[in-house]
Amino acid sequence: MCNEERATTPLSPSRSAPHRKLVLCVIDALAPSVLERTVAAGGAPTLAALMERGFYVPDCVAAFPSVTPVCAASIVTGAWQDRHGIAGMNWYHRDERRYVEYGSSFRASQRAGLARQLTDTVYNMNRTHLSRETQTVFELLDDADVRTAGTTYLMYRGRHRHEPQRDTALTRLASTLFRHPVMGPRELFYADIFASRRTGCRSTLGMPGVRDQHSGCVGAHLVENDLFDFLLLSLPDNDWHSHRNGPEGQLRSISLADGQLTRVIDAGGGIDRFLEDHAVLVMADHSQAPVSEAISLQNVLADLDVLALGGRRTVAGDAPERARLAVCPSQRAAMVYMLDEQDAERERAVRKRAELVCRTLDLEGVELAMWMVSDADGTPVEGVIARGDGTVTTRKGTGAGATRELRFRPGGDVVDARGRSWSVDGDLSVLGAAIHDDRFVAPDYPDVLDRVWSALACSSSGDLLLSAAPGFEFADWGGQAHIGGGSHGSLRAEDSLGALIVCGVETDSAPEQWAIRDVAGLVTSHFGV
Repeated sequence: MCNEERATTPLSPSRSAPHRKLVLCVIDALAPSVLERTVAAGGAPTLAALMERGFYVPDCVAAFPSVTPVCAASIVTGAWQDRHGIAGMNWYHRDERRYVEYGSSFRASQRAGLARQLTDTVYNMNRTHLSRETQTVFELLDDADVRTAGTTYLMYRGRHRHEPQRDTALTRLASTLFRHPVMGPRELFYADIFASRRTGCRSTLGMPGVRDQHSGCVGAHLVENDLFDFLLLSLPDNDWHSHRNGPEGQLRSISLADGQLTRVIDAGGGIDRFLEDHAVLVMADHSQAPVSEAISLQNVLADLDVLALGGRRTVAGDAPERARLAVCPSQRAAMVYMLDEQDAERERAVRKRAELVCRTLDLEGVELAMWMVSDADGTPVEGVIARGDGTVTTRKGTGAGATRELRFRPGGDVVDARGRSWSVDGDLSVLGAAIHDDRFVAPDYPDVLDRVWSALACSSSGDLLLSAAPGFEFADWGGQAHIGGGSHGSLRAEDSLGALIVCGVETDSAPEQWAIRDVAGLVTSHFGV
C-alpha cells in the first residue's frame, strides 16, 4: 500500500527551490489506521499517490489536550502551549475572570453567549489569546515576502489587513457582529466573513458538512490564478463526521476530503504536473477514539462551588463571588482552576489540590490527573502525573482511594524519543512506562513528559489537568458529549497519534518521534526562512 519506513534521507535529489510552492493540507482528526484502510480500498487515490511519492508517518504526536484549538496553534507556531498560550477548548481567563468557550457544542455556545463565543473564536483567539511572542508561519513568511494564503482555519494570524465582507445578505447579517478587521495571510478566506477577493465560493458561514467544499473551491481558484506560494488548506469536516459516527465513519469522510484535495490538485493540471511546481504536506491535528460514556465533572464537583459558564452564578445556584473552582471540559481532557488559590496560604492551597486530586481520580472514567509543583516564588519545580490505585471507583467520587504518582522535570539522565532529557522519580506503572538503557518509553502515552510539562507550564492552563479513560468523555457546559461517536483530547495514543504525509519537502534529519509542531519548521525551511 505505502512505504511506512522512516525517512532519514532527503525526499528529492535536490533541495527544494525557493520558488516551489507548498500546500499544507490539514485534514482534521485524520486517523492513521482508517487512512490506511481507505487507501487500501481505493477510496483516497490522491492521498495514496502522495504517500507513494513521499513518505508517510503513522504516529505524528498531537499536543495535550489533543483538541483542535491547542493543536492548530501548535501547527502554525511550531510550539506547544507553554509558548503559544492556547490551553484548551474551554478554559478560564484568570485576568478577565471568565470562561473562554471556543464552541464545544451549540448548547455550550448558547450558555456562554453566542456573541461572546463567536468573538472569542473569530477575533480573540488570534488577536489576544495566541501569544504575541510566538510568531505564526504566516507572519514569518509574510515578513519574508512569501505569498501566503489560507482557507478557514482557527489560526490565521498574519501581516495583512482584511475587512469583513458585506457582499451578500448572509454576510451583511453577520457583519452586525463581525465588524472589525483582522490580520491574516495575504489571501484569507474565513467562512465567508473574510475574503481577500471574489472567488464565487460560498461556505454558508462555515457550517459543518460544507466547509471542505468551500476550501476545495477556494484552493482551486488560488491554484488556477497563481495567487500563493504557501497555502494552508484546511479540510475540517472529517472531524465532524467522526464525532457523529465514530472513527469508523472516517472511511467515508476521508474519501470526501481526498476529493477536495484532488479538486485543488486537478486545478494545477493533475498530480504529476502539480508536483512539478508544488510540494505537499498532509497532516492530522489529532486523531479520535470511540466514546460510550460521559463524565459531568462540573455537576459532580458542584458542592465545591463551581462557577457556572456565563459567570452569573455557581452550578449550585449561589452568587458568583462564592465560586471556588472553575471547571473546563475539553472533550476527553479537562482542567480545574482553584479560584481562591491566590488568597489562600500556600500550605492550604496544596492541601486543597491534594483533596481535589483524590476526588477526581475516584471518578469512573478519569484515568490521570496532572499538576505542577512550584517553589515559593512560583517557579515550576516538577510535574506530577497521578493515577488512582483502582481499589475505589465511583461515579460520584465519594471514595478515598490512594493514588500512585510519577514525578518528573526537565534535565537529567533519562532521554525520551525526541531526545529531551528528564529526571523521573516515582511509579512508572502510572503510565505503563519503562526505562531501558536510560530511554523513557510509554507506548500508550506518546511523548508524554514533554506534552504534559508544556500543558502544565502554560500560563492559561488550570491548576489540575485530567485525562479520560478509554470510552469516556467530559460533557461540555451544554451537557453534550459524543456518546456513540468519537472524540479526542486525552493523553492516550488513540487520541493523539495522527497521520503525516510529506511529499517534496526536504528534511535535514527525521526525528525518531514526529510531532505536529515539527511541521511549521518544515514550512519555513522550505522557503529558506
